[in-house]
Amino acid sequence: MKNISVIGSGTMGNGIAHLFAQQGFSVALVDLSTDQLQKGMAAIAKNMDRQISKETLTEAEKAASLQRITSFTTLADGVKIADLVVEAATEKLEIKLELFQELDRLAPSSAILASNTSSISITQIAAVTQRPGQVIGMHFMNPVPVMKLVEVIRGYATSEETSKRIMDLSLQLDKVPVDVRDYPGFVANRILMPMINEAIYTLFEGVAGVSEIDTVMKLGMAHPMGPLQLADFIGLDVCLSILRVLHEGFGNPKYAPCPLLVNMVAAGFKGVKSGEGFYCYPTGTKEYPVSPRFLS
Repeated sequence: MKNISVIGSGTMGNGIAHLFAQQGFSVALVDLSTDQLQKGMAAIAKNMDRQISKETLTEAEKAASLQRITSFTTLADGVKIADLVVEAATEKLEIKLELFQELDRLAPSSAILASNTSSISITQIAAVTQRPGQVIGMHFMNPVPVMKLVEVIRGYATSEETSKRIMDLSLQLDKVPVDVRDYPGFVANRILMPMINEAIYTLFEGVAGVSEIDTVMKLGMAHPMGPLQLADFIGLDVCLSILRVLHEGFGNPKYAPCPLLVNMVAAGFKGVKSGEGFYCYPTGTKEYPVSPRFLS
């Protein structure tokens, strides 16, 4: 594989493009919005500057990596020579199904189509294509250039050859791939999201405050970040979407999203991306005070 197309230039998409370009691949970064593409490229450059400051990347390597990325606003142009397409678009089933139908039509017949979905069924996505054996999940963790894990999710029809190629590719990217079967939430979010949801319920029921809950998990369980702040960084809307996939997929009330989470998302308080969730995120500072809504 030499030519990688990444669909979506948001946080995950630009991180995936950054990773592949830095590892020497030719990358096509595709987004419908020119403005979003510019923001995505700026984020890649900024994150590479952070690597330079930590002496894990040189200025010459940064320049070479950025030259390997070409941006496109049309899907057909962005995937026409792809060996692998990695979709990192909005985490909504209907959008992904429509997109994969288009990718199946536009990408070379030999190309593998991968989704970075954090919870949506790879089997269901593959079923709308004419190449279900070549559809797979590549669930990267954020921030992509730093986090070692890649969940490699086999759909019901994913071929052994496709799985092996993606496992080998993940190793080539200096990642640690884990082979996972296609069930709601896979492994990472099937375990993580109920924990986050329970932390929100613990707050909702008045057992403890925001900082107290996070402190218990950081100091008592050696988590680098508390579950409520982690939810803010993931995006409360994303957490809600994944919990709904789990709830619908398993039909078990233990996955039902906490009403507090539902209300926060409905009101537009989505965490870091909106500037406020369980904590506040003022620009230009790394001090994150608890939201005044949760201070008694």
